Parts: sequence; structure tokens; C-alpha cells
Amino acid sequence: MVFVTKYQAKVFSDEHLHYLERVIREVCEQFKCELVEFNGADNHVHLLVNFPPKVALSNLVNSLKGVSSRYLRRNFPEIRRYYWRGARLWAGSYFAGSLEGAPMTVLHQYIEQQNQPV
Repeated sequence: MVFVTKYQAKVFSDEHLHYLERVIREVCEQFKCELVEFNGADNHVHLLVNFPPKVALSNLVNSLKGVSSRYLRRNFPEIRRYYWRGARLWAGSYFAGSLEGAPMTVLHQYIEQQNQPV
């Protein structure tokens, strides 16, 4: 999955990304999912999530984006200026792809090689 900030604003520092990873991992655990890989840049994050078929992707995404946005707003006041109309950090859309048959090592490498902000 890929989540992009609204208007592709350059919001995240390395500290924000580390915090986001912890929050997203906790949400995944609540859904009985596994966050296999996480990385990001200043305006987006990449997630490799293993989840059971009974979990609706839209519900998982809504929780991941909603909880992460609330926690960031609460714990990092300096990024509140990037929240449009009060509560919108993430763009309304997201990318989700399936890996059936794709080599997992290639995807791991791709996510690991994303440029993180300093």
C-alpha cells in the first residue's frame, strides 16, 4: 500500500516516519495483520501488509490513515499546519496492490530503498 500526504506536502522527517511505523504496526495487530515492511519519504509511506481474507481492505486503510493522522496531530504539533480543513493529512486516495506470485524479495528491496528524509 502507498499513502500520500494531501497535496503531496513534504511533511515527514525521519522521526515522524519512525513514529508512524509504530502506530501502523499497532493498528495492523488490532486487525490481526502483519506489517512486513515499512518505509517512506517526506510526502508518502509504503506498507507491505499481510492480512487475512476476512479483513476488508477499505476498513484497514481507513483505520491506518485515520489513527495515524490523529496520533501525529496529537504528538507532533509542528506538523499541524499540514492538516487541511482541520483533519486531513492524507490524500483521499491510496494505492494497494496484490503480490500473488511476485517475488517477495524484490518488493522488500524496493521498499527498503525508498529515500527517507534526514
